[in-house]
Amino acid sequence: MDEKKGRGSIKLKEPVYILNSASIVGKKEGEGPLGLLFDMVGEDDLFGCETWEEAESNLQKDAVYMAMEKAGVKPEDISFIFAGDLLGQSIATSFGISCYQIPLLGVYGACSTCGESLTLGAMSIAGGFADKVVCVTSSHFASAEKEFRYPLEYGNQRPLSATWTVTGSGAFVLAREREKQARAVITGLTVGKIVDYGLKDSMNMGACMAPSAASTLERHFIDYESQPEDYDKIITGDLGSVGQTVLIDLMREKGYDISQVHMDCGIEIFDADSQDTHAGGSGCGCSAVTLSAFILKQLEENNWKKVLFMPTGALLSKTSFNEGKSVPGIAHALVLEHV
Repeated sequence: MDEKKGRGSIKLKEPVYILNSASIVGKKEGEGPLGLLFDMVGEDDLFGCETWEEAESNLQKDAVYMAMEKAGVKPEDISFIFAGDLLGQSIATSFGISCYQIPLLGVYGACSTCGESLTLGAMSIAGGFADKVVCVTSSHFASAEKEFRYPLEYGNQRPLSATWTVTGSGAFVLAREREKQARAVITGLTVGKIVDYGLKDSMNMGACMAPSAASTLERHFIDYESQPEDYDKIITGDLGSVGQTVLIDLMREKGYDISQVHMDCGIEIFDADSQDTHAGGSGCGCSAVTLSAFILKQLEENNWKKVLFMPTGALLSKTSFNEGKSVPGIAHALVLEHV
């Protein structure tokens, strides 16, 4: 039996393997520091489609196909697919992966969706309810701007605290058995809770999400009786440079210094000096493609032996923002280890 640790953590007695994965990104992401590591880079962010939303659906469809092909599995081998995106009613997912006819569990955790889908996928396998599952998430700069902010034609200025929604999709095949050389293993989980500090600035989502990251990280340390130095890296999803500073300060107040091991996917995916993305990257696709292309590569090559992967999400909508509500956050953490 898996071991429940504290209120929100689980230590898996039998590890869940990440058999393989795939990452597909847009042109801007391909021009960033990780550009050569992605499986596919689009030359046109419409990806041959007529709308941004259709383009994002195609991102998911192609990422799932590529991940399954690399893992040597077919749709009929997959018990469930856990998937989500940022759009209303998760339309990028529903129109993107319907062709596979795999039983679907739709997931929404804003930019934490990659962590949530991997958590649920690992739990379903560890609980004996599935042998193989697929987890996929996506985001698209243009569809997200259209959903949450302004039409691109408006040409509004963005404050320096704002992040740039990543155009990309990351897909992962999880399995009970290690049939081939798996990329990594999931050995533990810490499920986050909603944390709301009352912040209302949707153009500073890093600061809005940082308290939830601090909450989950403190809970993980307590539940696992661990310290920052027990991990080669503690990796958040898309706090960006502003959120990273807030998180490090909050953790110091709690008695933990993570400054030497913390890494943020939103900081890594873009070049802050040349790509004009202000505080960094964000979106469901940010942590997903960085995990697939870069983080798992470091674990595969034994450069890192153990990391804590913790995507963060800002739980706002157009309605809540326009009604003056605050921006709550959530973060889910997974312990990933070298095979």
